[in-house]
Amino acid sequence: MSRVAILKTGAPPPALAETHGDYPAMFRTLLGDGHAVEVFDVQAGEWPDPAAFDAAIVTGSSAGVYEPDPWIADLLDWIRQAKGRTGLIGVCFGHQAMAQALGGRVEKSDRGWGVGLHRYDVRSVERWMTPPADAVAIPASHQDQVVEPPAGARVILASAFTPYAGLAWDDDAISLQAHPEFTPAYAAALTGGRRERIGPALVDEALDSLAGPDDRRQVGEWLRRFIASRPAR
Repeated sequence: MSRVAILKTGAPPPALAETHGDYPAMFRTLLGDGHAVEVFDVQAGEWPDPAAFDAAIVTGSSAGVYEPDPWIADLLDWIRQAKGRTGLIGVCFGHQAMAQALGGRVEKSDRGWGVGLHRYDVRSVERWMTPPADAVAIPASHQDQVVEPPAGARVILASAFTPYAGLAWDDDAISLQAHPEFTPAYAAALTGGRRERIGPALVDEALDSLAGPDDRRQVGEWLRRFIASRPAR
């Protein structure tokens, strides 16, 4: 059984968490059986020993990696120290944190909000990407984007809206801008609750897109295979 640390960096709105669960619960569902999961609240100063886990997942957050909160600087330090000692997976904020920590740059994008079901082309086929696909559609919810990937990072997913939507480093670190752990129902509730912040027209377009088929199951299988590919501890 693989040991997986989940670094919880944020939480859903309380009303949505009651119905849909928190982010660690979403990842537990996405990964399925066969994983011993331990959750670490990094905002409360909880940090895993990377060497004790087969993989570590850095979750999404409403924070920005460029903000001055001390826990964010601590997280970036932890990522740098953990690289090469465990398998790293970053999602949304986690994707941005990994990029920022490992030499890239993240900004609030002038493209605006990325919400709804976004489709990404597969640019680099990694060995854990089985079954293979030319493109995947995954729920997204973000304003920030990686604008410069770190040196040595491979772009694995990309779209016109998000050119650096998926990155991989060596054979032990991957990150995704979109949210394979979000169900369409949760993504719709989250986006609908931000109608005034995002804008009614974009929200309506996003909600329409979330009614279509997605590739969450496929991407979940990729993450399971990535974790399973890690050397036994």
